[in-house]
Amino acid sequence: MKLITAYIQPERLPAVKKALYEREVFKMSVTNALGCGQQKGYRETYRGVDIEVNLLKKIRIDIAVNEDFVERTIEGIVAGARTGKIGDGKILVTELLECIRIRTGEKGESAIG
Repeated sequence: MKLITAYIQPERLPAVKKALYEREVFKMSVTNALGCGQQKGYRETYRGVDIEVNLLKKIRIDIAVNEDFVERTIEGIVAGARTGKIGDGKILVTELLECIRIRTGEKGESAIG
């Protein structure tokens, strides 16, 4: 079992969801996040005051998958999120030690679904 965490541009979320659905990956958690990488933010003027914005809006997607879904999940995220520009995001894959479905008490791969 793996936990796939992706940070993407907010406007790419519909394309990523579509690409994942095409690959039969339906279960995910999506949250708003702030962060920066190579983009390093930008400067803007608001009411005459110069402001440096170095934490940019991102979307965090968490997907717990069984081993046979890892590659297709990564492919779906890349297909939907890639624009070829700085700031497309990152995908992190971590080992998932345990998964428990609260409603039924199922554990392991069967709990992921």
